[in-house]
Amino acid sequence: MRGDPPDPGFIADLEFLENRDLDLSVRLGAMLAFNALVITVGTHPVSASPGAPLSVDAATQPWLTLASLAGIAPVVVSSYLCLRAILVGEEFDAEGLDGDEALRQRLFASFVHSIDAQGRRLRRAVRWTIAGGVATMIVWAAILSVKMG
Repeated sequence: MRGDPPDPGFIADLEFLENRDLDLSVRLGAMLAFNALVITVGTHPVSASPGAPLSVDAATQPWLTLASLAGIAPVVVSSYLCLRAILVGEEFDAEGLDGDEALRQRLFASFVHSIDAQGRRLRRAVRWTIAGGVATMIVWAAILSVKMG
């Protein structure tokens, strides 16, 4: 594959894919960090000091406690999808391929496939994070309405 120099178009396409891969890696890392923050914030009602505006007591408010914890479940799913996306590799099988051009084409195809898989998982992860955030806000509103009512 390194024998004959590839054409400039292939090099340009490969550089584009490398930049796209780097961009996805940064976005996936940012999503994981954001999910960690959302999970921490989402567990606040369960871990808050008794008497705090958003605190729940598991013994007397089991449904609010469970709802609070269930609200972060979509964010956990999102984190799982981010981790799965990060672990997608660009491995490919070169068996049976002869010639530099065939190997380059297989490399290019595996790179495109990994970027597509990462992009799909990132989009799904974003949707799960939004769902978890909305669920957490609904639970918080319920907690406050119980405490204010």
